Amino acid sequence: MAQDPESPNVSQPAIARPRLREQLHEAIRRRNFSRRTEQSYWYWIRWFIRHNGVRHPAEMGAREVEAFLSWLATERDVAAATQNQALAALLFLYKQVLGQELPWFKGLVRAKRPVRLPVVLTRADAQRLLAQMQGVKWLMASLLYGAGLRQIECLQLRVKDIDFAYRQVLVRDGKGAKDRVTMLPEQAVQPLQEHLGRVRALHQRDLAAGHGEVSLPDALARKYPRAGREWAWQFVFPSGNLSADPESGVLRRHHIYPDTLQRAVKEAARAARIVKPVSCHTLRHSFATHLLEGGYDIRTVQELLGHSDVSTTMVYTHVLNKGGRGVRSPLDQDHGRGTHAGA
Repeated sequence: MAQDPESPNVSQPAIARPRLREQLHEAIRRRNFSRRTEQSYWYWIRWFIRHNGVRHPAEMGAREVEAFLSWLATERDVAAATQNQALAALLFLYKQVLGQELPWFKGLVRAKRPVRLPVVLTRADAQRLLAQMQGVKWLMASLLYGAGLRQIECLQLRVKDIDFAYRQVLVRDGKGAKDRVTMLPEQAVQPLQEHLGRVRALHQRDLAAGHGEVSLPDALARKYPRAGREWAWQFVFPSGNLSADPESGVLRRHHIYPDTLQRAVKEAARAARIVKPVSCHTLRHSFATHLLEGGYDIRTVQELLGHSDVSTTMVYTHVLNKGGRGVRSPLDQDHGRGTHAGA
């Protein structure tokens, strides 16, 4: 069996071929894919190479790819989404980097896709969880629950994306490279304005120290060289520290690290004594479910969530038991009719 790619026994120099890594990097950048996508693709490409005895992908083809993906499903027992991610990485490698079109894998063993309902908090649980948080972490969690933002969407918000006049948040380049508009919760308006006042003061100090420039999406930095220093482009939730940009080496203030919010939500859930498994995405699930529970139509909720297909949003109706299963138990129907035990 192949060694795990994280194993310290695997020789790094043997497979870390700079040319292939650089080719992948250039192909990713040409298509404006995110850095997270690049990291994920490179992870699976390395694992594929190690699984096949540290052979270069150009020496392999569809047979090895199919065998690797089937191995993930049968031996590693990965989830369907994980196998699909590995498949996407290898298809991108062969088509966009190596210039080879792989045929469809007829013999591919597919990982089973489990049918699971999302974990949803009650309204009381959501309020108890938020009550355990303070400051910037409370503000971020409030936007996850109150505006239905994904974790990364919240972290990547820029100052210009907040519209206080219309009480709305513009989510740019969300999942599927789509923009959308969602509401800005009234309870978050004043805390967010006060927070942005402190962020602006921090930005002014950075500018005075010769910094204050943030990374810009796509090719905007070349088109508008000064935009990175403008207040409108600053992150709403900047990191407390400056760090070197991995692309250019420029010292910049990025947004808060994702694990910071994730840990804060989990700690708040424990403090609130919520027994359900809670993550940042649980707050987004709760946002959708509570809107439907409040009588809003599913198309509106679909737009606020940014779902391409309404069938994705429909899962929340099952959480509410308001589909074809929205029936009353016969035990409840018989309640009060003298059917108690021993009657």
